[in-house]
Amino acid sequence: MFFIVGSVIVLASVAGGYLLNGGHLFVLWQPFEILIILGAAAGGFVTANRKPVLKASGQAVLALLKAEKYDKQAYLELLSLLYTIFKLAKTKGALALEQHVEKPEESPLFSQYPKFNADHHAVVFLCDYLRLLTLGTDNHHEMETLMDEEIETHHEEQHAVYAAIQTVADGLPALGIVAAVLGVIHTMGSITEPPAVLGELIGGALVGTFCGVLFAYGFVGPIANAVKARCDAEVKYYLCIKAGILAYMQGYAPAIAVEFARKALNSDVRPTFYEVEEAVETAPAPA
Repeated sequence: MFFIVGSVIVLASVAGGYLLNGGHLFVLWQPFEILIILGAAAGGFVTANRKPVLKASGQAVLALLKAEKYDKQAYLELLSLLYTIFKLAKTKGALALEQHVEKPEESPLFSQYPKFNADHHAVVFLCDYLRLLTLGTDNHHEMETLMDEEIETHHEEQHAVYAAIQTVADGLPALGIVAAVLGVIHTMGSITEPPAVLGELIGGALVGTFCGVLFAYGFVGPIANAVKARCDAEVKYYLCIKAGILAYMQGYAPAIAVEFARKALNSDVRPTFYEVEEAVETAPAPA
């Protein structure tokens, strides 16, 4: 939603200011200039990146059209799930988790938490470490090191997507100059034309520079930053899971372990202690 709103504001501000200053929009319509800029940018993007990054970049940009996944409600659900898991392990032993972590898609426990259950990567992340608990892992220092390594690897993969898009943004102004120079070259071939014709050709050439800068700082650069923010939010989701699991491994009661997880959250999405308390009280009983 914010992606669309921001783009509309950019277009309205640039076009509106230009029109109010007496400009004519049709002059800015230079399809060949735009083809040169965007085509060269797309070609460079494909050349510079591996297939997984290309695929992930497309998915990341499309995800900006949807609402943010990791809001306060998502975290309330996650904290409730962690509480239920810890309570089940505390009362019936870690082996009680085995049926849920081995086939999470068939787990009646996970199915009661639809937001979490729809996040494949988060489900795999949580189940992998719960599986280690069922296998007898009890050293929280080793577990923390392993979790940090996986989270860092995931963060690097996500950062590659952001860096790829940002690189395109950084190159667009230069590609705009390329388009402008080509326009000037074309204009020089018509040097004998009247001033009115030459003025139109030169103006069209300069549109290349304008488009390159506009695309870079008005659209692609902000898209890269928005993708980075979404990636950081996903990493924070995993850090919340990590904090809860490590606290439970250190012997804390389920409610306290969940409080450790809650404290790992940013203030804008962190539920209050009482909101979490109410959520866990109404959470489905572990089975």
